[in-house]
Amino acid sequence: MKFFIDTANLEQIKEAQDLGILDGVTTNPSLMAKEGISGAEAIKQHYKTICEIVDGDISAEVLSTTYEEMIKEGEELAAIHPNIVVKIPMIKDGVKALKYFSDKGIKTNCTLIFSAGQALLAAKAGATYVSPFLGRLDDISTDGLNLIEEIRTIYNNYMYDTEILAASIRSPMHIINCAKIGADVITSPLPSILGLLKHPLTDLGLAQFVADAKKLG
Repeated sequence: MKFFIDTANLEQIKEAQDLGILDGVTTNPSLMAKEGISGAEAIKQHYKTICEIVDGDISAEVLSTTYEEMIKEGEELAAIHPNIVVKIPMIKDGVKALKYFSDKGIKTNCTLIFSAGQALLAAKAGATYVSPFLGRLDDISTDGLNLIEEIRTIYNNYMYDTEILAASIRSPMHIINCAKIGADVITSPLPSILGLLKHPLTDLGLAQFVADAKKLG
């Protein structure tokens, strides 16, 4: 399973990269705004900087909602760096844009997926990734993991190449459960990734090893 980090924060991206397990990055307008980044040129430069840190797929989201504008904006984003993946919303014009970019050989990430039907349309249109949002479904008392299972079954049935990129990860257990049911990728805030490192028995065992090593002189 691939590990992406879901942030626009360069320090967190560098920290995840230094762990040696990072495969890519996802961002969105909200994450950019959180870092105080605004304006088309500043956003493009930020994406370029991320691409210089991480040698993997970097999802860059279009801000438009019409087909023509998404094509224009997506081509500009794709021109920033070969690792850019154009992030497209799951709307009617978005599906058309996915097909356009697929035919052009430009990678895409279809975002805001909340149903198996949406994921099926995205795969039919040639999306490189689909991003089902687990946490947001959980927030409305719907099982986000069940959605990933449904998508996995459909994609396996028809051998779609589209990868399931589990998004809106809220905890280390989300990551583990996504791995169990066959998500191709998770994109997560850094704390949830680092949470996989933690176990009380590891801490106790290490403390005992250190104490015993000191006795050896």
